[in-house]
Amino acid sequence: MQNIDEISKQRAKELFGSVDLSSFEVGTIKGLQQIHQYLFDNLYDFAGEIRKLNISKDGFRFANSLYLEEALQRIEEMPETTFEEIIEKYAEMNIAHPFMEGNGRSMRIWLDLILKKRLGKCIDWASINKNDYFEAMIRSHVKSTELRELLRTALTIKIDDREVFMKGIDQSYYYEEPDDYKG
Repeated sequence: MQNIDEISKQRAKELFGSVDLSSFEVGTIKGLQQIHQYLFDNLYDFAGEIRKLNISKDGFRFANSLYLEEALQRIEEMPETTFEEIIEKYAEMNIAHPFMEGNGRSMRIWLDLILKKRLGKCIDWASINKNDYFEAMIRSHVKSTELRELLRTALTIKIDDREVFMKGIDQSYYYEEPDDYKG
């Protein structure tokens, strides 16, 4: 029997060129919820729902659930006309972490949709080292410069390239696998 990650990864891959992907709102909370719902429907009872509990990871507390709706509204209103603004919005969404589980996988698709719509580009996730990415994400709650420059090196205009999309999904799910070591 397939596990949650295998099923949601298959769903993510099925998004390429689909009507579902083109129907998601871009850059909005609703759009992020649509992605999360699609990936995790019937896998988590909270698929697509904004969390009501506090969560943390590796000693970092994400946005307090009492203020999460307000924080998400503020993030949604952030500008997304330049690469710098888009990455700042992405970093803020990571701090919010609106779902109980599945935030990273959903947010990377959300980010690529924004980049595609606003700049005609996306991230070639397969070219980003897992450890470098997570270190930059951890520090992005203070300043997003490192994350922005790391992602800038992986920008591509191959927004409709099936191979870039599929390898990106593989990499996105690899990011979520536990490491046996800290590099």
